Amino acid sequence: MASGHGSSTAPHTGAGGRDGIYCKERDASSPPRQHPGRSLPDVCPKEPTAGEARGLREGPSVVSEHGRWTVYSSKVNLPAALNDPRLAKRESDFFTKSWGLDFADTEVMPSFYLPNISREDFGPYLQETAQRERIHERCKAICPNKDGVEAVSSINQNNEKSRAELEQVPKIFMRPEFALEDSATFNAVLPWSHFNSAGGCKSSRDMASSRLLQEKLSHYLDVVEVSIARQISLRSEAFFHAMSSQHELQDRLRSTQGAVAVLRGRTATMERVMCRGPLSLLRTALERGNCARLYDKLKLMAAVHQTQPTVQLLLATSEFVGALELIATTKEVLQQELQGIHSFRHLGSQLCELEKLIDKMMVEDFSMYTRSDLNRSLREEPHVLEKERLESLVFGLLRQRKLDFLDIYNEEMIQAAKGIVTQCVVDSVPAEALCVCLRRLADQMRLMTFLQWFDLLQSVFSSFLLFLQRVKATLSVIRNVVLEALDSNQKSRLLAEQTTAPAACHASPPPHQSHPGEAELAYLTHEGLFISDALSDAQRAHGAVGPDRASSDSASGTTESSSGRDQGFLAAGGADMMPSELELGRVANNIQELLYAASDLSHDRCVKVLMARAKDGSLERLSPGEFVGLSQAVEAFARSTEDLCCRRSVSLRGALQSQANRFVHRFHEERKTKLSLLLDNERWKQAEVPVEFQHLVDSIADGRIALPERKPPGNAEERKPGDFLLVDGQKYAVVGTVLLLIRIFLEYCQCINDIPSITTDLLSRLADLLKHFNSRSCQLVLGAGALQVVGLKTITTKNLALASRCLQLVVHYIPLIRTHFETKLQPKQYSVLRHFDHITKDYNDHIAEISAKLVAIMDSLFEKVLSKYEVKAPMPSACFRHVCKQVSKMHEAISELLPEQQTQTLFWRINGSFKMHLKRQLARLGVVNDGGPQHGLVMVDVAFYTENLLSLRTLENMDLSMVEIWEHKR
Repeated sequence: MASGHGSSTAPHTGAGGRDGIYCKERDASSPPRQHPGRSLPDVCPKEPTAGEARGLREGPSVVSEHGRWTVYSSKVNLPAALNDPRLAKRESDFFTKSWGLDFADTEVMPSFYLPNISREDFGPYLQETAQRERIHERCKAICPNKDGVEAVSSINQNNEKSRAELEQVPKIFMRPEFALEDSATFNAVLPWSHFNSAGGCKSSRDMASSRLLQEKLSHYLDVVEVSIARQISLRSEAFFHAMSSQHELQDRLRSTQGAVAVLRGRTATMERVMCRGPLSLLRTALERGNCARLYDKLKLMAAVHQTQPTVQLLLATSEFVGALELIATTKEVLQQELQGIHSFRHLGSQLCELEKLIDKMMVEDFSMYTRSDLNRSLREEPHVLEKERLESLVFGLLRQRKLDFLDIYNEEMIQAAKGIVTQCVVDSVPAEALCVCLRRLADQMRLMTFLQWFDLLQSVFSSFLLFLQRVKATLSVIRNVVLEALDSNQKSRLLAEQTTAPAACHASPPPHQSHPGEAELAYLTHEGLFISDALSDAQRAHGAVGPDRASSDSASGTTESSSGRDQGFLAAGGADMMPSELELGRVANNIQELLYAASDLSHDRCVKVLMARAKDGSLERLSPGEFVGLSQAVEAFARSTEDLCCRRSVSLRGALQSQANRFVHRFHEERKTKLSLLLDNERWKQAEVPVEFQHLVDSIADGRIALPERKPPGNAEERKPGDFLLVDGQKYAVVGTVLLLIRIFLEYCQCINDIPSITTDLLSRLADLLKHFNSRSCQLVLGAGALQVVGLKTITTKNLALASRCLQLVVHYIPLIRTHFETKLQPKQYSVLRHFDHITKDYNDHIAEISAKLVAIMDSLFEKVLSKYEVKAPMPSACFRHVCKQVSKMHEAISELLPEQQTQTLFWRINGSFKMHLKRQLARLGVVNDGGPQHGLVMVDVAFYTENLLSLRTLENMDLSMVEIWEHKR
């Protein structure tokens, strides 16, 4: 396999070599060939010598020279690699194709001395040859190569000839499944009939057949061999190229072997000079670190050994939080740092039992604290008793998830509220009465006078206000502790999110978690630092988060004060043991609900005091002033508790409302009965108006719908009563019952001013009272009931006019009363004001009925008198004189009682009645306006009637046209 391509075995340092890298000399005439920058795999491994093996301790060495290589050391057979049938085609360049599977799978690190060649490096060359390449391609297209065409045509002819010869070979030899071991295939190729004849002896004919078969098979073989030889001849250039490539490969392998030997020598020198000393330094530093960690571990064990005495000391000073944090820290250290240490195998269970004992102690201590705080004297300042102790207890209970401690406070609060009422009653009742009377507290309260009981109630109110202030102060401290723990939880959650976010963003581990030697080697090769500097930096980075510092921080956090307790939770891991944010939020809501419960409890106990007094109905018999004072006291207490607890409790207001309803019922019944008695004794005569009633009316005109204060008596003339009641410039002639009715409905208005909660009930009662006055006065006057009740002889026109004027006075005040009640009602309650509309309508109907009654009286008189009228002398006639006399009496009776406008309207209606009856009588008599004697006599009587009517006061301008009395002539 010798070829003309010689190769030099000695290394050369020509222009192509750099830094001792040996390269094969190239022929100057041959064009340069670009090879990919790929290093060959190590196909010549060498075993280390015995001496070197002893120096390298363990494992194969990468810096020592191997033993001599032989052909038996080859891992891959070179001919097999060159003639690999699995390859699709043979490449022209031997060094650019794959060397079989074993060579293709080998990964070789790229050389640091060879640059990375990209397409941009060939840019200048491509620009220079682009023009010549285009010219060459045009020439090839215009003038094709004749030799190539002839060669192609000869090849095509040879291929057709060989194809024709191959077609002579039977197809069975060309099948993929051809196998002579198959009996059918063997019989088809070599039929035994040519070899075996009958009788077992071979004839000359059989011999000729066998010879003919052998020649045929030899001919087939020759055809195939000739075809194969032809194919080989066509590809002879490729075979020779492969042989030359093999020689070149051997030359390059020799050069590579020399370069590897030089590299290994240099690496061995580097190991001896620079690595062995620093590695021993690293080993020593590692041993020192192990010793330091052992010392820290022993120191930590000593600290854990002192846990139980320290916990006992903390419990003696009621530092429950510190004790619990110390126990939790110790348990965490036992699980993480000291796990598996035999001497501490029972310490975990002992700490759990101690933790349960602390839980019981905290619950009992909180109960004792609550009892002592709530049962101390209320006269003391409502400041929190031992605030630091309370905060410590609450922190400990929260940390242990004992979230039901508010139930303990609620139970103690109920007992304290009961004791407050008992103590107030004991302080109010004399000591001798308590010794003599063995009654219950309710019986003792009923034996008190109203003033004594009212003082007791105010004392109870003030005591419960102090009680609520104390409860609110205590619950505020508890709430602050809960909110502080909630804030601590939120801080720890945010801190955890901030620490986990960078770890999720960076896939590579942090530097201090990598292999100890990788960082130092990187610093040495790339950053130019010394190994000692890199080691110290790595130790500082690793020591910043060491367990000794964390343990010392956690140990120091057990003695912190309550002001920085949230930082203690974060440092010692207490935030993980605290309840969740949802649970802490529920506890905060329960604290607010507990304050509401305290407000409701105070109101409920006050309700018992109120109902104990009201059991025998004594509150119903109170005067309006006394009940108003009670209502104001209750309302003041309710507002104070609302401002203090931000809670509207309804029990006390509800109890007062029920008593107010009973009081209103009695209040209304008393005044209704009083009004009925006044009406039954009323004689319906004009009464004098005392000065105080005039002042009362004047105050209403000024906008004060309330009872005025009594004025001291003045001069006798100033105190002289008047004949009329002046209201807005009008005179009202009234009876005494109406004056008292005005005062009564002012009492109703005053009552809703003092007790706004009974407005709707009192409005319906006042409406009932006004209806009662209207209906009863109608029965007595229009119905003539006063004749039997009072004993009047008759109901005169003066009685009727006086009743009408009284009703008009009440109608005048109904809109004022309505407006006053409207200011005390809610918008949704305005529907009850419709009662006043109904009452106003009833009163106006009654007034109209009285006016109709007055007209009816005169109408009956006119009918009776004019029915006897005759037109004859003397004139004026007696009938007209009697009519004028009765009209004058009527005017005299009502003119002083009714206003001028009403008087004119009334007499206009009376005059109309007179004209109607006169017209009827004249029609009956047959008198017409014909200017005759009878017509003249009638006109004299009519003139007399009109002159008398116009002479009456307030009727001077009245239109008395008498044209209607005459019927028109037909």
